[in-house]
Amino acid sequence: MMRLAFRNLFHSRARLIISVGGVALALMLILALDAILTGVEARVSAYIDRSGADVFVSQKDVRNMHMAASSIPEAVIDEVARVAGVRSASPVLYVTNVVESGEEQGLVYVIGLPRDASVGVPWKVLEGQPLPSAGEVIVDRGVAEQLGVELGSEVKVLGRPFRVAGLSGETASLTNSIAFISMEDFRQALGTAGVVSFVLVNVRPGEDARRVAQRIETEVAGVTAQTAEEFARQERVVIRDMSTDLVTIMNLIGLLIGLAVMSLTVYTATLSRLAEFGVLKAVGARSVHLYRAVLAQALFSIVFGLVIGVGFTLLLSLAAPGLGSNLYLQVSGESLLKVSVAALVIAGISAVLPVRQIAGLDPAIVFRRAK
Repeated sequence: MMRLAFRNLFHSRARLIISVGGVALALMLILALDAILTGVEARVSAYIDRSGADVFVSQKDVRNMHMAASSIPEAVIDEVARVAGVRSASPVLYVTNVVESGEEQGLVYVIGLPRDASVGVPWKVLEGQPLPSAGEVIVDRGVAEQLGVELGSEVKVLGRPFRVAGLSGETASLTNSIAFISMEDFRQALGTAGVVSFVLVNVRPGEDARRVAQRIETEVAGVTAQTAEEFARQERVVIRDMSTDLVTIMNLIGLLIGLAVMSLTVYTATLSRLAEFGVLKAVGARSVHLYRAVLAQALFSIVFGLVIGVGFTLLLSLAAPGLGSNLYLQVSGESLLKVSVAALVIAGISAVLPVRQIAGLDPAIVFRRAK
C-alpha cells in the first residue's frame, strides 16, 4: 500500500508540485505569522529581559511598560534599598515618544538613565558611547539608518535636539525602538523632578527575587514589585492579547488554503487511479488497506509541504535582519507543534472524500467503464 501511495503521489509532477507547494505556502503562512508575533513579543520585552535587574518596582498596579505609565516618588528609592535582601536600587525614567530627523520619525521608548547607571543600560552598543551624557542620545542602528542619521547627527527626542552618541543593537521591533538619554535631560524636557518611573533592583547573592519582591510590596507603600521574568511576561501578554484575533483569523485562512489544496489534489489523484483501486478490490484487497494508501498519500504530501514551509520560514528569519527593516522572526517550539497539528488535521480531512469514493467502489462497474 505504501508503494501505491508513492506511485499515486509521483504519478503527476504538476499535481505533486501544486499539492506540496500549496500546503507549504499555507503552513508557512501560519508559521511565519507566529514567528513575527513571537519576535515582536521578544523585542518588546527585550529591555526588561536584558536590563540586568532582578526585580522591577513600579507604581501601584502598573504591571507592564507597553501602553502604560508609572510615576513613583523619588524617596521610594531609599525605601526600597533598605528592604532586606536588596543589594542595589537604581531609578529610571520612561515615556513613549518619537525620535525625529527632518520629516522622518519613529516611535520609541525613551529611557532616562542616571549618570552612574549600571542596570537598565544599553546591553549591546555597536558604535559610540555606552552611556549618554547631557545632550546625547543612544538609538538603535536600524532606526538610525531609517532616519538617515549616523554618529554625531542631530535628532529630536521629547521635542528637543540631541546628538547621536551611540548606536545600539537588538533594541528595535516592528512597532518601536528604545532610545536612551540622561535622566537630567529627561527631567528638563518633561519636568519630572522628584519622581521616577521604575526602580530596578538587584538582590543579594543567595536571595530569592520573588521573595524580595514580596517584601518590597509589603514594606513600601504605593508600589508593585515583580521579578524581571514576571514583568517581561506581563509585557508579552499585552502584545499577545492585542493580536489574538488577527492570529486566529490568519491561522484559519492558512488552514483552509491547505485543506482546499490537499483535498482537491488527493481527490483527483484517487479518481485518476480508480481503475487500479478497482483491480485491487477485485483481487481481494480490503477497503481498509486502500484507505491507508489514500491517507499515506496525503501524509506524504503534508510532510513534504511541512518541511519546505518550515525551511523557508527559517531562511526568512535569518534573512529578515539584513533586509534593512526592524522585522524580527523567532520560530518557537510551540509554533512548530501548532503547525504540525494543523498539518495532520489537513491530511486527515483531505483523505475523507477519496475514502468515501473507494468505499462505494464496485470493481465490476470499473471494469465495465474501462471497456
